[in-house]
Amino acid sequence: MPAEPAPVRSEGPAVVTAGDPSGPKVIVLDPAGAAKHDELPATWRPLAEERAVFWCRMPAGGALTEADDLLGDAGPHDPEIAVVASGPFAAEALQLVERHPGAATHLLLVDPASDAFLASDDALQANDAWLAEHDDVVAKLLETGTEVRVVASSAVSPEDRVPPPLPLGHPDVVSAVRRALGAH
Repeated sequence: MPAEPAPVRSEGPAVVTAGDPSGPKVIVLDPAGAAKHDELPATWRPLAEERAVFWCRMPAGGALTEADDLLGDAGPHDPEIAVVASGPFAAEALQLVERHPGAATHLLLVDPASDAFLASDDALQANDAWLAEHDDVVAKLLETGTEVRVVASSAVSPEDRVPPPLPLGHPDVVSAVRRALGAH
């Protein structure tokens, strides 16, 4: 279970939205609680021109319920929905998508094993092991039409000044999500 949210991060809206909600959607499960001031992180704003972005601020109460509702309301002919999650909420994201078979076309993960590789310093190996550990659920999701993959990993280097998981607002994360979704 993820740690209790810092009070300052739990303030603000549970979900911040941008873009046309009738088109393709991206549901972001953000453990850090960015977008506190009701505006997407700057790195995500260009993607909101192509897809609706629902930035679920996990430290704020009700964010996971909102994400659950968005997937639950999806119909078979609705535009595609992608879910993006990182380390602390990767397992919850798997469970969320599993509760709504076929609703999400993509589950894109960032450092799902961040807790494991803090000790090992090998993000790629730890993330691969995390996927293998959840292989049964990943295979089940693939059968229902949801692709699950790790799109970005932390690099332990002097340039990487942020401990894992890589923040979802990081430009490398946004670029990886855009590539995975075929966005321009």
